[in-house]
Amino acid sequence: MSTVAAISTPPGSGGISVIRISGEDAIPVADRCFRSLSGKKLADTAGYSALYGKICDGETVIDEAVALVFRAPKSYTGEDVVEISCHGGGYAAQSVLRAILSCGADAAGPGEFTKRAFLNGKTDLAAAEAVMQVISARGKESLRAAVNTLEGALSKKIAEIKASLITLSAALSVWTDYPDDDMFDVDPAAVDSALEYAKIELNDLLSRFDSGQAVSVGVDTVICGKPNVGKSAFMNLLAGREKSIVTAVAGTTRDIIEENVLFGNVLLHLADTAGIHGTGDTVEMIGVDRAIEKMRRAALVFAVFDSSVPLDGEDMEIIHFCKDKRCIAVLNKSDKETVVTVSALSPYFDRVAVLSAKTGDGKKALEAMTEQLLGTANIDTSAPMLMNERQYRCCAAALQYITEALDANRAGMTLDAVNVGIDAAINELSVLTGEKATETVVNEIFERFCVGK
Repeated sequence: MSTVAAISTPPGSGGISVIRISGEDAIPVADRCFRSLSGKKLADTAGYSALYGKICDGETVIDEAVALVFRAPKSYTGEDVVEISCHGGGYAAQSVLRAILSCGADAAGPGEFTKRAFLNGKTDLAAAEAVMQVISARGKESLRAAVNTLEGALSKKIAEIKASLITLSAALSVWTDYPDDDMFDVDPAAVDSALEYAKIELNDLLSRFDSGQAVSVGVDTVICGKPNVGKSAFMNLLAGREKSIVTAVAGTTRDIIEENVLFGNVLLHLADTAGIHGTGDTVEMIGVDRAIEKMRRAALVFAVFDSSVPLDGEDMEIIHFCKDKRCIAVLNKSDKETVVTVSALSPYFDRVAVLSAKTGDGKKALEAMTEQLLGTANIDTSAPMLMNERQYRCCAAALQYITEALDANRAGMTLDAVNVGIDAAINELSVLTGEKATETVVNEIFERFCVGK
């Protein structure tokens, strides 16, 4: 593989920028543009050692810098790596990177450093995918879950399940070769027990997926209701700032306003929509249509009602739209005299929260209700957790093959037929951790990474 370089810190002004160089020629490339104050070359520097000096383009000094050397295989990528720390700022960092590229390095592609770590056996695919989850974490629980996966919790659990299946598969393969030899006899009850263990463990991983996604990736959430029930005030309360315009005029919000909000331990991809009602205004109708479509696609709906006025036909239309959706009814304006009570909405909603978006009263109770609904109230982020749809599909496919193998064993089918399902499950779990992932899958995963990671 060629020697590559990229800026590994975010763009913009800052105290420092870090440019990472990785590959067989990383140290010689860095030596061509880095001049230490002591005169010592990076080639003569031990791993985990740093030198202070200047980055030069020919005889022109670009910036002061610290060069840190990591020697293979004890580096992030498993290759020789040099990390150049220069002054932060877009132009300074780009100038240093250009000098490094002119000295023989190629520009790194998205996720190339982590991809090299995977290809060089420094990490598996499940842990590598957790890198971007760590970077994008928006809260304590999402960070804990990502770090836990990065440190190998999921990989270890998959390895345990796979080891059990491999042992079972090996025993069945021997039996297939020597079916009449009592020495290699296999007890169908023992096969059943081993398969049942794998089924329980895989089911456990799959059962935590939705709550894990709510914490780590977030939930598409819509605030809906008729005009002037306080949807925008509710949006602002959750966002913690004036995101939506709030007036006493019905229909102020005509388009969808979006914001990412950490609500308790859940990341909500929140959308404040236009009030749903009949209107002859063409522009307003477009907003209403968009609101209805957004509701249809949402994973969570906050249906807002004004508790200070009686329910009417437009409220009942909102209730109709919320049928069969994962939804919390929000009785807003509790700071006013109450006309509509929880009992009025209970026939239509399993969960009804009483709130004042104006004062914030009831926000904590709504937060707890949301966590309960999404299954994150008592989530254990130290437990192994599937981090994305790819991992979920692999795990679900493995469970399907194990179930088929169990059914075949209990139906009294030959053990070689049972082993077909076991081998297929092992293959799916190997794809999950990257041992048998195709080049196309690997490339697709790392193309989603940012450049420099």
